[in-house]
Amino acid sequence: MTTPPPIRRRGLMLVLSSPSGAGKTTLSRLLLEEERGRLEMSVSVTTRPRRPSEVDGRDYHFIDLPRFEHMVQRGELLEWAEVFNNRYGTPRDAVESALSAGRDVLFDIDWQGTQQIARAARRDLVSVFILPPSYEELRRRLTTRAQDSADVIAGRMAKAADEMSHYDEYDYIVVNEDVQESLAQVHAILKAERQKRERLVTIADFVSALRG
Repeated sequence: MTTPPPIRRRGLMLVLSSPSGAGKTTLSRLLLEEERGRLEMSVSVTTRPRRPSEVDGRDYHFIDLPRFEHMVQRGELLEWAEVFNNRYGTPRDAVESALSAGRDVLFDIDWQGTQQIARAARRDLVSVFILPPSYEELRRRLTTRAQDSADVIAGRMAKAADEMSHYDEYDYIVVNEDVQESLAQVHAILKAERQKRERLVTIADFVSALRG
């Protein structure tokens, strides 16, 4: 009897979006720890200044505006957006290399970037929007993390309502009241999406061998 060949899977792009402070960065970090070796973070390029806790090449690739514009002109970015007067973008080649090798890529991007990815590669995209349990809780989280000035926090709160209006453009919604429960929900989404028939690129060969 013929032994079925291993099933080769194309990777997927898992996008987590939310208003600033709703928890997507924390959920991304925990998911990467839980999925170590199976899921990798997409490292964006950005023109914003580096925060003291951030490492160039790990958190972002920090570049100047002329270089960013050069990458846009050459089509080297899968998506890009301007947020709070700073630009963010995803290098295309690194993502495609991972997907072709069967590795999943996690994106911590906003709705603008998600729209662009959906236009460019909808079949590879799995999008999840993270909502806070309340507007008051969102304000509390932004204030207690103590990374931004009062003016910046006010700007982020003003932007949150607009960002949340794009929830219906996403495949899945998670209300992040409890981090561990939200993590379990995102993990379940990822686990199910990995088994979608269209991602199993050699499934026809596998079934053919099973049928003899």
